[in-house]
Amino acid sequence: MTRRLHLNAFLMNTGHHEASWRLPESDPYAHVRLDHYVRLARIAERGTFDSLFLADGPQLWSRVAQRPAGALEPLTLLTALATATEHIGLIATASTSYNSPYNLARTFASLDIISGGRAGWNIVTTAGAEAARNFGLEHEPAHAERYARAAEFVDVALKLWDSWEDDTVVADKERGVWGDDDKIHPPRHKGTYFRVEGALNVPRTPQGHPLLVQAGSSADGRAFAARSAEAVFTAQQTLDDARAFYGDLKSRARRAGRDPEHVKVLPGIVPVIGSTEAEARGLEQALEDHIVYDHGVARLESLLQLPAGTLALDERLPADLPPESAVEGAKSRYTLVVELARRERLTVRELIGRLGGGRGHLTFTGTPGQVADAIEEWFRGGAADGFNIMPPVLPSGLDLFVDHVVPILRERDLLRREYGPRQTLRERYGLPRPANRYATPATTATTLPASAPAPAPTQATASALA
Repeated sequence: MTRRLHLNAFLMNTGHHEASWRLPESDPYAHVRLDHYVRLARIAERGTFDSLFLADGPQLWSRVAQRPAGALEPLTLLTALATATEHIGLIATASTSYNSPYNLARTFASLDIISGGRAGWNIVTTAGAEAARNFGLEHEPAHAERYARAAEFVDVALKLWDSWEDDTVVADKERGVWGDDDKIHPPRHKGTYFRVEGALNVPRTPQGHPLLVQAGSSADGRAFAARSAEAVFTAQQTLDDARAFYGDLKSRARRAGRDPEHVKVLPGIVPVIGSTEAEARGLEQALEDHIVYDHGVARLESLLQLPAGTLALDERLPADLPPESAVEGAKSRYTLVVELARRERLTVRELIGRLGGGRGHLTFTGTPGQVADAIEEWFRGGAADGFNIMPPVLPSGLDLFVDHVVPILRERDLLRREYGPRQTLRERYGLPRPANRYATPATTATTLPASAPAPAPTQATASALA
């Protein structure tokens, strides 16, 4: 089979650039409008993307003065989007530090069933003291502890998703037997962080369990991804760094006894697109001109764990920043930002401008052909299995990518031209449906086939989403 790109649309309110909301075309209230997200999902589906993705965290991000703040709860929003789309995968972020396995496993199972097998879970451990204080903690748990808890959380969730065998439901009206109690398997889990007794109260889903996604690139994050993740979202600034990350993660997966092809690596890219280079540079400059640098300084000081007032706009970062090992927050992003500033000898002002579009993800500015060239170079050059597409402005940036870059990728046979037969999200990513750990080889019947169609929207729902 021809190896083809996996594309994921990372949707963020008015766009990934922090100043996108200030453009005349932008709706500053878009982040809480369902019709905005329905429109974006349908654009991505027109571009035959594998999936779309919503970031999330259990705290208010940044200061509300900076950009549209707050967000609709992603699993609720994706359930609505499941009725407005037919093919595209639906990936939600949910924290293992501030949730319980039973409730989260049930919610994701419900989304997978409602969508006909299109759910994915972006597993995060949640850095930051702000989130910790929202849950009665004085300080965030240590980095290693967050990942240890995450490993057990995922283990419990997998047990819960397997607690119903595929053929549990027999629906025998004649005998008056709805299900086979022998095919229910309570986890009875007793671990370091969780005690979970009973079986899930939702049947096994079309995918067996949702696609498991992870986004950490620290040593702990890579080890976790190698053991558990099926897709990995990562931030890389250079082709060499991306190749090194790709090779390291695939090697770790192999050492963990997994098929490296079952771990898809998708770096983030912020494509700033113009019909000419000059037009693309003009859009980039227009966005940068709308940055409020006071906000950027405060955000950068928080990321680097520096006291307020430490950084000066027209000076470089302090020489005595702590090493990554001393950071308990987002370790890999800390290192990426510091290395970017050191490598390119950027002032704080210049660094804020570079981070304004993608917070450390690669920003590429150019024509549709140049954007396609960059994507192809990374894809064919051993740096990526696909990309996390992060438009700087929404919806226009996603429209531009789908209308002008996607046709070039299709012409080069790098991307499907249409979806074809209905598939689950993991089938789109070329991944097998996991066998239930309790099933015998003779068990073949399924209650909810992997190809089961999603429920059709009711007339009222269809009208609301139109």
